[in-house]
Amino acid sequence: MKIAVFSTQKYDREFLSAVPTEHKFIFFEAQLNNDTVNLTQGFDGVCIFVNDHADSEIITELKNNGIKVIALRCAGFNNVDVKAAEKAGIRVVRVPAYSPEAVAEHAVALIMTLNRKTHKAYLRIKENNFSLERLTGFNIYGKTVGVVGTGKIGKAFCKIMLGFGAKVIAYDKFEDEEAKKLGINYVTFEEVLKNSDIISLHCPLTPETKYMIDWEAFANMKDGVMLINTSRGALINTKDAILALKRGKIGYLGIDVYEQEEHLFYKDLSENIIPDDTIARLMSFPNVMMTSHQGFFTKEALTEIAATTVGNIDCVAQGKPSPNEVKSE
Repeated sequence: MKIAVFSTQKYDREFLSAVPTEHKFIFFEAQLNNDTVNLTQGFDGVCIFVNDHADSEIITELKNNGIKVIALRCAGFNNVDVKAAEKAGIRVVRVPAYSPEAVAEHAVALIMTLNRKTHKAYLRIKENNFSLERLTGFNIYGKTVGVVGTGKIGKAFCKIMLGFGAKVIAYDKFEDEEAKKLGINYVTFEEVLKNSDIISLHCPLTPETKYMIDWEAFANMKDGVMLINTSRGALINTKDAILALKRGKIGYLGIDVYEQEEHLFYKDLSENIIPDDTIARLMSFPNVMMTSHQGFFTKEALTEIAATTVGNIDCVAQGKPSPNEVKSE
């Protein structure tokens, strides 16, 4: 199959090209959207990432261009209208698990950096400032860590937190028996908010979960709570988060995702004026740490993403079912 790969970065070319396959990949740096969908003419499929668009209008164009598969090289599929794809006869496949430990470990990195302020200590030492003033952290041992979503990534995160000696509570619509055996205590969403010193989000973005962390949720959290999000930006209402930061409700905020990230992430904008006032305000807080959706970014994860993506396309090309196919509910 001839596949158009959108939102291509150097590492996408490197890892996809390393997988033995008869499929032909053509790489585009541009995102898939209304302005670029015409590039798919003459292709059999598209390979897209988190900030590409495949709504009903674009899927109609993809169908007209003969596209047979939308291959997501990520776990989330909130940017694809799956029902429209099914109606158009276009199969949608994804990479549901590509090293859950990669994202879980990144969440821990955000926690540790915010807590022990190693990023600030590093910069101080570079300037011969060896003072410990304003670098005080806290022990994770004995703290209550609340986890929202105990899928593969959430469960991997729970295991790490248990290793720290934290008490782990969790909320998930579908409780995991293995997680229970590990010592994870399932509670209501409200109890996670109320009782946690650290809250980490590991759930997909759906109409139900959009803005699940809003001002009402913040009001129910402990003062000075640490909030971590390595899932999807729109789980958090950013304007409400800014208000919670200003009022001291949030003590630490670590995010690897942002609701409007498609206009920013994976680009070098160091010489540009960023017109997004919301993210500018967010980055002005000293207790906020943001990374540009890099939780997945390990050699192991990139290797698995490429291999699974090619395997998914193989299934479609051969007319076989794929264990990673996305179906509408």
